[in-house]
Amino acid sequence: MKKVVTFGEIMLRLATPGYQRFKQSVSLNATFGGGEANVAVSLANYGIPTSFVTRLPQNDIAEWCISELRKYNVGTDNIVRGGGRVGIYFLETGAVARASKVVYDRANSAIAEIKPGMVNWRHILKDAQCFLWTGITPALSQGAADTCLEAIKTANEMGVTVLCDLNFRKNLWNYGKTAMEVMPALVDGCDVILGNEEDAEKVFGIKPDNFDVAQTGGRVSADDFESVCKQLQSRFPRAKKIIITLRGSINANHNTWGGCLWDGTKLYQSKRYDITHIVDRVGGGDSFMGGLIYGLITFPEDNKRALDFAVAASCLKHTIYGDFNLVSVAEVENLLKGDGSGRVVR
Repeated sequence: MKKVVTFGEIMLRLATPGYQRFKQSVSLNATFGGGEANVAVSLANYGIPTSFVTRLPQNDIAEWCISELRKYNVGTDNIVRGGGRVGIYFLETGAVARASKVVYDRANSAIAEIKPGMVNWRHILKDAQCFLWTGITPALSQGAADTCLEAIKTANEMGVTVLCDLNFRKNLWNYGKTAMEVMPALVDGCDVILGNEEDAEKVFGIKPDNFDVAQTGGRVSADDFESVCKQLQSRFPRAKKIIITLRGSINANHNTWGGCLWDGTKLYQSKRYDITHIVDRVGGGDSFMGGLIYGLITFPEDNKRALDFAVAASCLKHTIYGDFNLVSVAEVENLLKGDGSGRVVR
């Protein structure tokens, strides 16, 4: 089976224990995470060969990070070495009406200083079936954006399917360019586009008619986003599939979760899940993308089944601490069959 290549930054994640606030905590739990790495871990758990591409320095923290990826069978042979530091993000997990907080410490990280020509994309993509990037990477620096575009163009030339998660992060776009300036040229080369109710509006000014997420009471309708899918496909005609994740936030611990997929002629809608006791929602969208890629590879003629697998996989991620979605295909399939009881397996 051909591999899936993902490209982006992996960071050291330092999180307060439980629901403690930063000012309360006397310790921080250390793990690793980052959108594209999270997708690679999901796919590796499902038995899909992966190669995660990033840039990391030559130091002990980077070696620790690489060993974590290898533990989950993620391919690390194409990681470029260089630069001075691994990026960090700090997480304070919210509860009920108090939102979670993320504080970034990733300026001048190794990948933020990457430049075109540092990665041999032709070599890496020669045995790949898919290439994934997200909107986080081009937000880091001009060099990261240029390298991402270099990868997309190479993948297009080589016939590799390109997938994008729009992943708008307003706090990252601070090197003098905006997402609206940079992203269109990158998304032009994409075959599959994933976003949420905010991404399309913040990046491209595309939004559904008469919709305000703050007024939904946590109940988001897929029908509201058919127009968004059509507008995105009209602007980026190369894309054959547009997918929107549908998160209804009732409070920090209670979300509804689902998705829809537009294939150019039909809107597919997933089952909706009511997630009442969230353990960790960070990485939820990445787990959706990991499940979607698995579904599109495994069920290439069944868009509904691929979408349902993605939503079920990401529903389970909300029960797992850390960025990575450490579930198996069998566990996702059991949820799809309706087994959400949480009964002890023995």
